[in-house]
Amino acid sequence: MVAPKIATRKAWFDARLALLEREKAFTQARDELTAARQALPWVKTMDYTFEQTTGPTTLSALFGDKSQLIVYHFMLGPDATTPCKSCSLWADNFERSRVHLAARDVALVAVSRAAPAKLAATAKRLGWTFPWLSSGKSTFNADFRVSFTEAEIKAKTADYNFGTGGWAGADMPGISVFAKDADGGLFHTYSVYARGLEDLNTTYRFLDIVPKGRDEGGKGMAWLKHWDTY
Repeated sequence: MVAPKIATRKAWFDARLALLEREKAFTQARDELTAARQALPWVKTMDYTFEQTTGPTTLSALFGDKSQLIVYHFMLGPDATTPCKSCSLWADNFERSRVHLAARDVALVAVSRAAPAKLAATAKRLGWTFPWLSSGKSTFNADFRVSFTEAEIKAKTADYNFGTGGWAGADMPGISVFAKDADGGLFHTYSVYARGLEDLNTTYRFLDIVPKGRDEGGKGMAWLKHWDTY
């Protein structure tokens, strides 16, 4: 943390007003970006099958009675022994949001390649109740470019984040958004990866307004733990 500059209340107020103008410009730019995002064209997609402890289900079924669906691509592969800490931080924000999203015609689920039993055990441990499905028997993760083969990684053809990512592992984080029309047609409307996910993390946004900020010291998220291990 840079040593703070101590000022009078008047000097602080003037500096805060100057920052407010920048914040307003940022908010306006964000509103324009949001409108452009919502105006993206839709792409028809297949009705993928997922696994859960109670049996198979489909992408179409995950909508429930909603017409919009948010899928969080959670990093937990078939051989992983522990859930990704950063994905867990994002998932900790899901619980209460789902109630409000449902009021606006939106369903939210998580999808990973791990087996349903592992997902259920992890959700029980961390107190999560949102739907968490296994895509291990489908091409869903590969199709939405959040899982890559060893060959892709070795050949550097793992096009994570639309080919802009400099590195990719077997499983990567992301969010994909889908819509269902009145005839039951399924469409992919949006995907976001890497740092684009930060706007959807309340904890980071809180940290961004305190003096020390994220205080990661160039070590990324090395500080982070699962909430039950702090």
